[in-house]
Amino acid sequence: MTNPTGPLKGLRVFDLTRVLAGPTCAQMLGDLGAEVIKIERPGAGDDTRAFAPPFMPGTKESAYFVGVNRNKKSVTLDIGTKEGQEIALKLIAESDILVENFKVGALAKYGLGYEQLHAKFPRLVYCSITGFGQTGPYAPRPGYDSLIQGMGGVMSLTGEPAGLPQKVGVPVADLFAGLYGAIGILAAIRHRDLTGVGQQIDIGMLDTHVAWLANQGMNYLATGENPERLGNQHPNIVPYQVFPTANGHMVLSIGNDPTFKRFCEAFALTHLLEDTRFATNAARVENRQLVTDTLTPVMTQHPTEYWIDKLEALKIGCGPINKLSQVFADPHVVARGMVMEMDHATGGAMKMIANPVKLSETPADYRLPPPVLGQHTDEVLSGKLGLDAAALAGLREKGII
Repeated sequence: MTNPTGPLKGLRVFDLTRVLAGPTCAQMLGDLGAEVIKIERPGAGDDTRAFAPPFMPGTKESAYFVGVNRNKKSVTLDIGTKEGQEIALKLIAESDILVENFKVGALAKYGLGYEQLHAKFPRLVYCSITGFGQTGPYAPRPGYDSLIQGMGGVMSLTGEPAGLPQKVGVPVADLFAGLYGAIGILAAIRHRDLTGVGQQIDIGMLDTHVAWLANQGMNYLATGENPERLGNQHPNIVPYQVFPTANGHMVLSIGNDPTFKRFCEAFALTHLLEDTRFATNAARVENRQLVTDTLTPVMTQHPTEYWIDKLEALKIGCGPINKLSQVFADPHVVARGMVMEMDHATGGAMKMIANPVKLSETPADYRLPPPVLGQHTDEVLSGKLGLDAAALAGLREKGII
């Protein structure tokens, strides 16, 4: 175990999160150097410990849990008990940040709600991540990724025009909520350092989902018309989509008119430049099916490798559609260090996806592998609260830790 070296070194996080959105937020803080104490239920722990198979090779740790819980110390603590709450308050007193993703109001019954803790610890930054935020008619509802993807509109935009609405293949609603939470925490810490006053960050998954509708959301606000599902096509740029090739499929991304001109000139398609339906991007958007039908026979004349080679030489956006085996073997992904290994407490090295934030002076700090359940309970409670072996044994006998 090494001391933190990241830019958040010295900040202490009391982590009351589980599953994905909250743990993503807390892991980001840990990767950047904060000390994160993850509170887990005695005997059970974070729900994702049971989200398996698959397990990490040679362990009983789920791949799901391992993916978002490095750089954390696991402390088992029953906050439903008076003694557990007293221990929690003592640890919070030593913390700068609390992150939680309980249902709205749930922590107040344990004396751990924002208003209760703000009165005791006015410098504490308190981040709440829920499905629908702390206010509004849906605030009491539980939030789940696929539910939010449906309610937030992205499923109406994803999938083939004649097919079913589709969710994204990874839990983006959870991930965006966690990342927005981390951004909010960093802003609140800056404010706290300037004023001495902490605050609550209220992250609703539906809010963050609406925020990242981006150009599609703005297209609706500009026109009042619901965007149609376009499959793998871009709503504002044509051609910017998947095309079949002689041996598979690839992505062709022609982002502007000069690039389309270069494409046409390179592949004997200059006649298209004289056709008003192809001459500008706006015209191509209006005639997207004609553009697709015209270019598809051209693209199917050659294999994907041919197109990638030729188009990259012309500085025209393109790429293969990789399976994950190809992603993790990609020389650029390898060169960027997007897979890293850590020695786990159960023995052996674990491969994990690395932090993508590249800081030139204070890079991500991988010092603690994902913990086994309760791995650091004795270390934290003895080191921070001064509890001796007899006190720990008593707490363990009562099921409090």
